[in-house]
Amino acid sequence: MSHTSLSVEALCLESGHCARGEEPGSGEEWDTDLEEDEVAESSGVSARDLYLQACQLVGVVPVSYFLRNLGCNSNLNLNHHGLGPRGAKALAIALVSDVTITTLELEDNGLQAEGVKYLVEMLKANCTIQNLNLSNNHLQSAGADYISRMLLDNISLRSLKLSGNEFREEDAKSLSDAFSSNYRVRELDLSHNEFMEKGGEHLGQMLANNEGLEALNLSWNRLRMKGAVALCAGLKVNITLKVLDLSWNGFGNEGALALGEALKFNNTLLHLDLSSNRITNEGAGMLCKGLEANDTLKVLRLAYNSLTVEGALALLTVVKNTARSALEEINISNVLVNETFLQLLEVTCQQHQGLEVLYGGVGGFIAKKPPQRPDPMKVIQDYLDERKLRLWDFFRKIDKDGSMRVPVSEFRKAVQQSSIPLDRFQIEELVQRLDKDRTGKVDYRGLADTRKQMMRDHRRQLRKVESRQKKEKQKSERILKTFQSAVEAVTPRSSMVISPGGAKDESGGPRHFSATPLSSWHHVVMSNSSRFSVSNLSSDHVHVTPTGAQPTPLSASSPEAHSYSQPNLLSEARGSPPVKAVSAQGLHSTSNPEVCSCNLSSGSNSLTRSRPALTPPKRQASKNPKKKSSK
Repeated sequence: MSHTSLSVEALCLESGHCARGEEPGSGEEWDTDLEEDEVAESSGVSARDLYLQACQLVGVVPVSYFLRNLGCNSNLNLNHHGLGPRGAKALAIALVSDVTITTLELEDNGLQAEGVKYLVEMLKANCTIQNLNLSNNHLQSAGADYISRMLLDNISLRSLKLSGNEFREEDAKSLSDAFSSNYRVRELDLSHNEFMEKGGEHLGQMLANNEGLEALNLSWNRLRMKGAVALCAGLKVNITLKVLDLSWNGFGNEGALALGEALKFNNTLLHLDLSSNRITNEGAGMLCKGLEANDTLKVLRLAYNSLTVEGALALLTVVKNTARSALEEINISNVLVNETFLQLLEVTCQQHQGLEVLYGGVGGFIAKKPPQRPDPMKVIQDYLDERKLRLWDFFRKIDKDGSMRVPVSEFRKAVQQSSIPLDRFQIEELVQRLDKDRTGKVDYRGLADTRKQMMRDHRRQLRKVESRQKKEKQKSERILKTFQSAVEAVTPRSSMVISPGGAKDESGGPRHFSATPLSSWHHVVMSNSSRFSVSNLSSDHVHVTPTGAQPTPLSASSPEAHSYSQPNLLSEARGSPPVKAVSAQGLHSTSNPEVCSCNLSSGSNSLTRSRPALTPPKRQASKNPKKKSSK
């Protein structure tokens, strides 16, 4: 009988040779593959018989559900069956040559890294499985490494679920490196893992480089602070992601600020889940700044955040005032709203008829701080200063002996009968301060000293408020600076081109140049080919060919021709040094009104900033008269 395609060499799962005379379940460690002669005997045998032989070989009980449903449909659900590593080995042997199963569900089977190793080897030969669920299998770092290496070569997987596998910071790097080059997987679930700040940085790099993912679930991690900011930086330059779940991460207002900045530029995201992320009304306001410029996001979920009706009003106001807003669903299901919100919702839905807002109910209110009464000491002093009076002049009618001590009742009556703008509460506060020992008499000698102390306290309080506001402003600026640095870090430097798309100065000054990622700008270059020609993008220095110059033709196989879609591969393949970022501010013309043009030369190794005129300059006659020779 001829050998089948299943062999020890094909699976690469050797862990020792099985003794011939041993019975299954004897306690000895079984070989992880079929023996050569047994493989030969299995030629032409059905997948059912092959699975039974594999189970006997590795010493596990066959899964009856697998036997009953084998070949029935393309979806094989083996969740919660307790396969373990050896059960995964038997399953891998049976599925190597299978061509019917496209969805394989293996959640909660205790596979561990060893079991994933067998499945990974199976996927090298099986190109039919497109959807794979390995959630809650305690894969840890070793399992993440196996999966990362598999993703570098696999071309069949479209959906991969890796939730709850105890992945840590270092695992995010290996997975991110793999997905930076794998453009086949469309859906990825990395929820319920242990990614934090470093993990967020690696995942942000992955979002910036990946051009295949359309749905990413990162819920129930700990992506906060720098991790949240770095992730948002990657989202800013991503061009494929449509669904992003960031719920239960503790993003906070810092993450909301960075996410608002990302939404200003991202034009592909459709669904964003930010539920339970410790976002307050202030963070919602920061997020609204991004929603003002975004015209693609359709679903925004903000349930179980620290929002009140104020934050809800801010979100609804942005939708109302943004005519191009595409929002169809806003979920704030834990927020109690008020009548003002309902009235605004009615007006907004007339303009955006497809909008649906999920709120907790009616009964919310805007927390108003009680009006602060002015300091009574300051009120009295201002009253006296305005009329140019002294304290004794005011109290001398009731202070006959001039001791500056008067009964509380007379003091209260005198203040009430005067034209000093003090209410009852302020008068009582004043009495308590001037009669701390409850002697029944007010010693108004301390009125001036007390007022001075209160003024000092007032100034101190103002300084505290200014200091807090300054710190908040510095914090926001620091977050934005970190966000910009993260954007520069995740943007491939070799894919930066000089684009003449900068905004013009209103004063009619020269046009500024801006650095734009090639992956999002190459179509602009192609559409403007009549003006500019790109002949080499791999060089560290960029030049633009003037109008009328003949560019060097590129063959379809040349690396320059592929640099549009794969800007990073070129510099790595040639071993060229990292491309230095070119400052966009340094390329604009300062005083020369002529059009700035540069040459794109494939052989040039230096950045030239020449500004040749479109017409050759005319020679001007020398203004210096000839010196007469002295006689």
